[in-house]
Order: sequence, then structure tokens, then C-alpha cells
Amino acid sequence: QVQLAESGGGSVQAGGSLRLSCAASGYTVSSNCMAWFRQAPGKGREGLAFIGRYANTNYADSVKGRFTISTDNAKNTLYLQMNSLKPEDTAMYYCAATRYSYCYALSRTDLYTAWGQGTQVTVSS
Repeated sequence: QVQLAESGGGSVQAGGSLRLSCAASGYTVSSNCMAWFRQAPGKGREGLAFIGRYANTNYADSVKGRFTISTDNAKNTLYLQMNSLKPEDTAMYYCAATRYSYCYALSRTDLYTAWGQGTQVTVSS
């Protein structure tokens, strides 16, 4: 069965950086579409970025130019590099995986059938 485990969250000041990691087991990161989502209290999950088998990436407007999604296939790990963090980035961050090689839309949360437990990111002003 697929298991995803996020790490790397924490508290930083506005303008700082964090790199989140998502270690996968029972699943090949390089072969499938994966994505990062976040959820703040009282809000739904927001899709942030996806990456497919052929590195077809896409980013939400709220993070474009600041966040970068990538994989380390040798380590079977997904990453999210977050730069220029803002207080509004404060949320629980989740990685998620699909059964498909290509990514279609972050809004199609039904396609993401495996989820990690989340890692908290807090950005202070």
C-alpha cells in the first residue's frame, strides 16, 4: 500500500524559506503525478503545485514564482521548495499521489488517492 510522509515544516519569519519533503513507500515517485496541497483553519484544501512523470509542472497563482516542486528519484522523494514566504502561507501542508503518469488539474482532488498526514508551516510577520 502507498504510504506518504511529509517533513520539513516549522516556523519562519516572512521572507524566509523552507523545504518540505514527502518520502514515499509502496509507490514510485518518478512514474506518477504527485502534488502539494495546503489547508488553513476553516478553509478547504488548496492545490499548490503538481509534477508528472515527464516533469509537466503547474503552480497555483498564489505561489507561482515562489515555490518549486521537484523530485529526487533516487531517494523516491517529492519536495516543495518554498521561498519568500508570507503570513498567508501559514497552513498544514500535504503531499498527495495519483495512479496516473500525467497531471491534469489541481482542482481534481478526486484523482489524488493517497495522502500524507501533513506538516505545519507557520509564517510570522
